[in-house]
Amino acid sequence: MEVQQVLHMNGGVGDTSYANTSTLQRTVITKVRPIVEEAILNLYCISFPKKLSIADLGWSSGPNTLLVLSNIIEAIGMKCRELNHPLPEFQMFFNDLSGNNFNTIFRYLLPDFYEELKEEKGVDLGQCFMARVAGSFYARLFPSKSLHFVHSSYSLMFLSKNKFNICLAKTSPHSIFKAYLEQFQRNFSLFLKFKSEEIIGGGRIVLTLHGRRTSDPSSSECFSHLELMALALNGMVLQGVIEQEKVDSFNLPYYAPSIHELEDIVETEGSFSLDRFEVFDINWDGSEDDNEGTFVFDKLASG
Repeated sequence: MEVQQVLHMNGGVGDTSYANTSTLQRTVITKVRPIVEEAILNLYCISFPKKLSIADLGWSSGPNTLLVLSNIIEAIGMKCRELNHPLPEFQMFFNDLSGNNFNTIFRYLLPDFYEELKEEKGVDLGQCFMARVAGSFYARLFPSKSLHFVHSSYSLMFLSKNKFNICLAKTSPHSIFKAYLEQFQRNFSLFLKFKSEEIIGGGRIVLTLHGRRTSDPSSSECFSHLELMALALNGMVLQGVIEQEKVDSFNLPYYAPSIHELEDIVETEGSFSLDRFEVFDINWDGSEDDNEGTFVFDKLASG
């Protein structure tokens, strides 16, 4: 069974929806904001295009969906006022798997977002056009040389296939680690290849994904949270809540690459040059204010 048929965020606006459980992802976007702004401004100031086509890949639906676009528009707007240039038109594409809840963003968030653009940032509604594009970003999604800027946050560690164990763990055999790495190499290489066909010459990509500092793929910095999930699932089996067969057949297509693994793929694939590579730590509990810590302040309230 293909991943896109079974793996997607909870839609809607309920308590378990992604819209209400994505504080960690918002913190990540906020930390990366200076890098996104630097990349888009470097691109814009080369030729001052009258139209900027931007794709946000793996955006899901929730309060974070429009955050990156808002930051980009604000940065470009400030630069245009500084240089006394007219604001370009923005063509924004939101991408995710077809199983995700596209309607939530257009029904609940866009009206308020348009008002914010107009009132707070001075952007006329006629200057910002948005569209949704369903499909896997491991395939072609856009016409050739049609995009200026591509962004993706917290998505590319998910693989396109899930024929392995529930997750990597310290007890996994070497063959499993090798299989996960090879699948990630194939996926990330395809991603770079197809995006290079869709992006104009001199275009930019900013990607943020869960990774690891160490070369050891069994490091606890990568998969400890997934091992806890496996323990919880097996505990539910003992309680008779779920069947053992369902746990045995559950596979999570997730791989956190090392710095050198990413660098090797970019260099080997060859479509892009690597301008900037940064690694930062973040608190797994997105509700905590100290997002660089490894502890939680309220263990009872924490996930």
